Parts: sequence; structure tokens; C-alpha cells
Amino acid sequence: MKLSEHFTLLEFTKSQTALRRGIVNRPDPTAIKNMQRVAREILEPVRAHFSRAFSPSSGYRCAALNAAVGSKSHSQHLTGEAIDFEVPGIANPELANWIAETLIFDQLILEFFDPYFGPGSGWVHCSFKATANRGRILTLNRNRIMSGIQETL
Repeated sequence: MKLSEHFTLLEFTKSQTALRRGIVNRPDPTAIKNMQRVAREILEPVRAHFSRAFSPSSGYRCAALNAAVGSKSHSQHLTGEAIDFEVPGIANPELANWIAETLIFDQLILEFFDPYFGPGSGWVHCSFKATANRGRILTLNRNRIMSGIQETL
């Protein structure tokens, strides 16, 4: 099933952890609608701007999968509202800053970026809700959360 022009339901639900542990990571219709919004409002504009194909590294997670990967019980991955991704050849801080300056989103997190390991370290987490998007921007580095992305550059 296509969620948008360039992104599929399979890309949003695939998980090596789920495969290894025999977890069925199947979203309900509400989560599918949320994933369609994320694909349309976040991923498609990113793909168009950077002119690069990419696939998300983590999208929807059922409760069992979310627990298996050690994520929080209130993660937006549980509702299909969040996506983790990188764009090949684009520095993750550059990607996060472009999203922060250009798109509407609920939460944007530059996760585990470390300049020591280069511009491709870590990943970008972005969420989008049907209403009341907060525009919250954070950086997460080794159990330390900071407000804003610029602090890590």
C-alpha cells in the first residue's frame, strides 16, 4: 500500500527487531491515516527539496515492538505519527535545520548526532499530528536532551 507518492506502508512498518522476535507490526486504520500525513507533510517535502530517494529507518511500532526496542510508552511511533530517517549525502544537522526552518511539525529531534563521527552520525526524528502541532525542537545526545538543534553544531 502506498502512503504517498514515494513512500509505502511496508517502509513505515518494517523492523528487523519485529522479524527476529516474531512480532506482528500491523497498524490500525487510524495509524495508517497518521502515517499518510507524516509521509505527505514531512517525507515528501524533504525528498523534493533534497532531490534524493531515501527510506525511513523506523516508523510505526505496535506496543510489543515499541517495548522490545526500549522506547517510551508515549512514543508517537505507536500512533504512526513519528518517523526516524536520514537522507543519503545530507548531514543530519543540515536536514534537521531545513525541516525546522521550513515545515510544520509536532516534534523534531536530532538524535545522537556527534560531530566526532561525522555529519552522517545519528538520525532525525520528526512527528506530525492532524492538529495542534507544537513545533518542538530538541537534540538528544547520550541521555542528554537539549532544546534546539543549533547547540550541537
